[in-house]
Amino acid sequence: MGYQIELRHLKYFQVLAQELKFRRAAELLFISQPGLSRQIRQMEEIFKVSLFDRSKKKVELTAAGIYLKKEVDFIFNHLDNIKEQLDNISQGKETELRIAFLGSAAQKVIPELVFRLNKEYPGIRTILEEMPNKMQIDLLERDKLDLGFVRVQRFPEGVSKQLVHQDSFSVVLPKEHPVSPLNFTSVRELSQEAFIFFSSEDSPFYHDLIMSICEDHGFRPKVFHKSVNALTIFKLVEEGLGVAIVPTSLQYGYNLNVKFIELKNIPQTTELYAIWKESNRNPALKNVIELLLP
Repeated sequence: MGYQIELRHLKYFQVLAQELKFRRAAELLFISQPGLSRQIRQMEEIFKVSLFDRSKKKVELTAAGIYLKKEVDFIFNHLDNIKEQLDNISQGKETELRIAFLGSAAQKVIPELVFRLNKEYPGIRTILEEMPNKMQIDLLERDKLDLGFVRVQRFPEGVSKQLVHQDSFSVVLPKEHPVSPLNFTSVRELSQEAFIFFSSEDSPFYHDLIMSICEDHGFRPKVFHKSVNALTIFKLVEEGLGVAIVPTSLQYGYNLNVKFIELKNIPQTTELYAIWKESNRNPALKNVIELLLP
């Protein structure tokens, strides 16, 4: 065949791979269903491989199709990045950085980083968004994020990390709770309380670390609520629905009826890491990494 792969083929494939329905994909692409089928067949003939399994009632990706979808998503994400960079150049801007972070980094780590960036690289514009660990890593791998700030210990292959902050833990209690910084002796005092944890799905290691604090004090906490959001946890504590253990740095920036008691005599600490994808080609990323390195 004399066909050659063109960008339109990849876009047709990407939409069909997302929808897995020829009619719906054709509608989104503004072409006929037979026309879409013809374009997909051309791709399969060029690559000499089946991309979709059409033998069942619904369309499914083959192993080759699953692989190609990841590569095509990367290609279009990279094209979007190129367009953004060209737009920045045309507007006289150097570039932009997409940065995500946990709430515990919002009070000191992120403001200090942005301040230093503005001072040393004023042409770099930052897009900042607070989001959970798992989402950050997912977007980083899909090239939709340049830099993340997470509290996890295991990272996918191809992701680099740099320790930026080590933190202690604090107990969070309603303001009217009888335990106070003056009479607090140990976490064991709270063994009969309901606990509110950060989600184990978002960061299993972090969840286990907090669990170990309780177990070291001779009890296994009764976990009644979980959340990926610190503000949600604090609101639940404020309403008297439980107590929590969080990084001490999270006590800043919230105006709620809760109190923090730092756990000073325990071995557990929590680390905040900056992470980035090694293959990221954003020219501004190397500048921010240099600022993060000791």
